[in-house]
Amino acid sequence: MIAFPLAHISWAVPDNVMRKACDMFLTDVFGAETAFEVLMTPQAEAMRLDREETLMVVGNTMLISIAPAGAGLLPESVIGSMLRKHARAGMWIGIALGVADLDAARTWVRERGFIPKSYAGMEDRYFLLDRNATLGVRLEFLHGNLMNDPRVKPGWKPEWWRDSHPLGIEALQSIGVSAPSLTMAREIFAGQLGWPEISSRHLADDAAECASFLIGDSVIEAMQPIAADSPLARHCRDIQGIYCLTFKVRSSLAAVDYLRDKGFGLVGDPKTRFAINPDQAFGRLLYFTDEPIEGRRQPLRGIETTATNPPSSEL
Repeated sequence: MIAFPLAHISWAVPDNVMRKACDMFLTDVFGAETAFEVLMTPQAEAMRLDREETLMVVGNTMLISIAPAGAGLLPESVIGSMLRKHARAGMWIGIALGVADLDAARTWVRERGFIPKSYAGMEDRYFLLDRNATLGVRLEFLHGNLMNDPRVKPGWKPEWWRDSHPLGIEALQSIGVSAPSLTMAREIFAGQLGWPEISSRHLADDAAECASFLIGDSVIEAMQPIAADSPLARHCRDIQGIYCLTFKVRSSLAAVDYLRDKGFGLVGDPKTRFAINPDQAFGRLLYFTDEPIEGRRQPLRGIETTATNPPSSEL
């Protein structure tokens, strides 16, 4: 197994006003810590920067909301066009996975039938896989630390979100992905990418059959719709890719009380697995649960491994 640490999860918003509102939501609700903010300064504009973004951390998970700006507002901008395409309810940009050697990582994905792609000028920083080849999940393979990333600094304490914040977040449990079939998900995630399947389950509230795959310190959970016109089925048909994030919390009941006190409506079962109403969460589905996924430990830092599946040092 090749174990990739999760660098970040990103989504697009239409403009900088909504980006700042989204950042305030993450700070107010999750206690997110701002690591770095990319702004359109005169110097950045001269360098033809095409976006504004904020790198925000919740425990050991970095979340980034991105808005087109500067050169990204031009119709011919590749990044700007991508951001505008993704700035819709229910759609995420994707996930970035950390690698130590980009050339080795490119070789690794080519050997598995994928074609790595890079934006001009960013070849030494990261490459992407076509989201159409990975069930709509835009996979980025990233080299080097993110700007001012607190997770790599001495004394970083992700346990604060579990022990001191009212939500009691222990870790990001899974990244839910809408999938036409679990057979297809197993062929791509386990077969081609070599990420072992660690569990399967039925989620009644989502009308889904699910299979979970261990990437490294994170889990992708493929979710196959079993009802023809459920929200999951519509997502799979119209958007595909990341459908939801699920955070493991210390106590579901405590998290429910906290979110309701803040005025949020909830969907799902408050006793087991529930989410903030997406209309109140910038169109994204953010779940919470105190029930673990079978076979999934909750890491607090670093790459999660087992004795039989050590991380590779090649990438």
